[in-house]
Amino acid sequence: MAGGSPLTGLEIIAKQPRLPKIVLIETNVLSRRVDGALVQKFSGGARASALFLRPVRTVVAAYENWSHAPPNPAQVRAELEQVLRQPPAEFDNTVYVDRALDQMNAEDPTLATRDNVARIKELIADLERRGARVLLIEIPFSPEIEGSRFVAITKDIVHTAFPDPDRWLTIEPPHADLRWADGVHLDERSALIVVRAIEKALAERGSS
Repeated sequence: MAGGSPLTGLEIIAKQPRLPKIVLIETNVLSRRVDGALVQKFSGGARASALFLRPVRTVVAAYENWSHAPPNPAQVRAELEQVLRQPPAEFDNTVYVDRALDQMNAEDPTLATRDNVARIKELIADLERRGARVLLIEIPFSPEIEGSRFVAITKDIVHTAFPDPDRWLTIEPPHADLRWADGVHLDERSALIVVRAIEKALAERGSS
């Protein structure tokens, strides 16, 4: 689920009557608190479950007008391939990276991250008891942001709490092809590259 705390999405998933087979938890930013209103909205029975499970139209569908019919699978694949064939963006994001880096060097995520990691452990135990497979994942930041105080503290807390390599889904996207709007958020083409790296890693996990 995009935006906010990964723990919000995890709380919503845990309250569903049916669980997905695989749950991925992004651990890059765990200093945000749970959005209780959002959890409540999607935890109110069958109707809320149907709303939550409704497909989210992203990437290609983002520029589709709501009055148009959704593209068929072949159209979607063609559009995705077209995006991936484009060269990496050359947008100069220096001012935005500098701003994000200043913020992430000033912020101490320790207390909130520790609290959220403890809750994630509880939810993982519950989800796996109910049959889901839960994996942790780190989405690449730009090199500048990767060196920030915020990232270093977060990684130390999370990897200390989850030291088992089998708990992690390691992805290997071609970093030279990745671009970020602000050092933190991947652009559209880069997001597709990372999604394909995730799919590849999951497929390799499934075959091992």
